[in-house]
Amino acid sequence: MFICVFLASSQKIDKKYLELAEQVGSELANRGHALVSGGAKVSCMGAVARAARAGGARTIGVIPQSLVDIEIADEESDELVVTTDMRERKGVMDARSDAFLVLPGGIGTLEELFEIWTSRTLGLHDKPLVLLDPWGIYAPLRELVEGMDEAGFTRPNVFDAISWTTTVDEAFRLLEKSTRHLEPSPEELGEATAG
Repeated sequence: MFICVFLASSQKIDKKYLELAEQVGSELANRGHALVSGGAKVSCMGAVARAARAGGARTIGVIPQSLVDIEIADEESDELVVTTDMRERKGVMDARSDAFLVLPGGIGTLEELFEIWTSRTLGLHDKPLVLLDPWGIYAPLRELVEGMDEAGFTRPNVFDAISWTTTVDEAFRLLEKSTRHLEPSPEELGEATAG
């Protein structure tokens, strides 16, 4: 499974966020998945990719030319896709991914989260979306959306479209559980090859 991880690129954050990114990258590799990320070598983005590769996972980085120009591209990626801009970058990341995992991050991470969350509530995709928040960074966001929901501003399925967790293990179990229905059963494979 190709898992897209949205996370911080800031270099001013506490090292616990880098350690979480490393743990996610290691667990992703341990479970036999591939990583799709924003293609930068800095901060959490770089940490998750390095840890995933160290564990033997394939890494796909997607980065706009403007960030390549300032020399923060993860040149170690197994595949580095350079896009013309941020909009194209998100489209490529979405298309290359089977599931989405969101870690603590800034406004760029929020933008990515909301785009995937919104499109899932609209039925534009059924890829799992899991938010991993061990320290409650996103608690005010959840409270905000709950208030919007109570006031009637959201679709009834807004919270069905996302899973929230505080542990790496549960995040991956939720991602894997949600994608099982996308994989054909042995019986379906047999029917497809018969005749």
